[in-house]
Amino acid sequence: MFKALIFFALVSYAAASCLSCICQRESGCKPIGCHMDVGSLSCGYYQIKIGYYEDCGQPGKKSGESTETAWKRCADDYNCATSCVEAYYNRYKSQCSGTGQGACEVMARNHNGGPQGCKHSGTLAYWNGVHSCCGCS
Repeated sequence: MFKALIFFALVSYAAASCLSCICQRESGCKPIGCHMDVGSLSCGYYQIKIGYYEDCGQPGKKSGESTETAWKRCADDYNCATSCVEAYYNRYKSQCSGTGQGACEVMARNHNGGPQGCKHSGTLAYWNGVHSCCGCS
């Protein structure tokens, strides 16, 4: 049982470290609002686009609130934005099975390049930046 707790703590630490490095890379881990990025707005701590927010399940969206309003508010709320990134990872990580990539690499490359970002060479530089921050795989 003790070994299982240590394993869970290490996995949790690795995921938190990975998320922290993605956040640092995107915004200096600050609520920086929205900025144009590759032809569309990216917002908040993780520079989330509206389609990404929809794919992560629209966490924190209030009844009657527009998706755009909820997305911008969530993106600038650290806990909400982090839950979105985690949900996005959990939704799309299976598309990267068999690639030999670790959880952080899949999370970082999909975050940067979309649901199949783990398979696009254009996301390697982003991953290398995250990896140099956390040393995780």
